[in-house]
Amino acid sequence: MHLPKSLRQISLRIMKPLTDSEIRAAFLNCTKGEAKRMYVPRDLADRPWEELDLLGWRDPQAPDRAHLVAEVDGRPTGVVLRCPSGASWGARRSICSLCITTHTGGVSLMVAPRAGLAGRQGNSVGAYICSDLACSLYVRGRRELGPGARMPESLTLEERIERLAVNTAAFIAKVAA
Repeated sequence: MHLPKSLRQISLRIMKPLTDSEIRAAFLNCTKGEAKRMYVPRDLADRPWEELDLLGWRDPQAPDRAHLVAEVDGRPTGVVLRCPSGASWGARRSICSLCITTHTGGVSLMVAPRAGLAGRQGNSVGAYICSDLACSLYVRGRRELGPGARMPESLTLEERIERLAVNTAAFIAKVAA
C-alpha cells in the first residue's frame, strides 16, 4: 500500500504526555470556541502515556461525543467524533477499523465532520472504532476482552502498533481532506 510521507512517519511513535491546552489546540474539525468548551479528561497525568499511540475519550456528560488525538507529522492532531445513538453493534462480533480488535458489543460507528468548508457543508467521515477508544491498550494486551475474544494474529507487537498508527493517521487524513 502506498502511503503519504506523513502516514509512513507516524509508525512506532508513542505519544508524549499532553497538557489540556495542547489537546484543545490539536483539533482540526471544530472551532476554537468548541475546543475551549469541550470536555478534556482531568486525569492526564495518570494516563499510561508510554503505552499510548492515541488518546481517546468519551464525554461523560454527552455519551454521543468522543474525541481522538494522535501524533501526525510530529504534532498532536485531534478530531471530534459523534457516536450516533444506536450505532453500537450490540451483541454482534465486530472489528475496530483502527486497531483490528474483535469485540462483542464494543465497537461503535464514530462519525467525524470533515475539517473546513467540507465539514461546514455537512460532509463527514465514519469508521467503526472501539467504543471506549482504548485501541492502544487492546493492541498491547493491557485491556482484555474476555476468554477467547482475541483473534489469533501472526503479526508481532511492533507490527500491530504500526498498523494502529497507520490506520489512525489515515482516518485523521480523511477528516482533514
